[in-house]
Amino acid sequence: MQTGWLDPVMSAVSLLANWGLIWIAAAAGLLCTRSYRKTGAELFLALVFCLVVFSGLKALFPRERPFVVYPHAALLISPPRSSSFPSGHAMSSFTCASVLFSSNRKAGTAAFVLAALIAFSRLYLFVHYPSDVLAGILLGLAAAKFIVYLFDKFFRPTLLGKHFS
Repeated sequence: MQTGWLDPVMSAVSLLANWGLIWIAAAAGLLCTRSYRKTGAELFLALVFCLVVFSGLKALFPRERPFVVYPHAALLISPPRSSSFPSGHAMSSFTCASVLFSSNRKAGTAAFVLAALIAFSRLYLFVHYPSDVLAGILLGLAAAKFIVYLFDKFFRPTLLGKHFS
């Protein structure tokens, strides 16, 4: 399913989400603004939560990646060493996009477009099965809902200072 002109694009899109760097940068930037500080904190907490869930699920489901099962495919990126299920790129991207959407629909919509591109890139690059990506998306959406709920319930502006909200 690869094509020459899209190969570098999909590699770059996937690279954006390695180690959650694009989302960490977004969270750090939001933490520096008074009006979106709470959203930045939610993003950081969401990424930590995803890391914990992601690590546990990777250990529970040691699924081989598609390029291992079908070695005839040429990889465009360095082969990931962890198991295939679930897609951490999809999970963290959809978590962060959903958190952003809950705070700002315009920014969240743009983040969802980027998250969808990142999720698709993992299929395009042949490092995940569709079920890995779908599970990552669903887990990411659920994680975001949980984090936003936690913040709304327990981290009120009075507890974190009036400038936090």
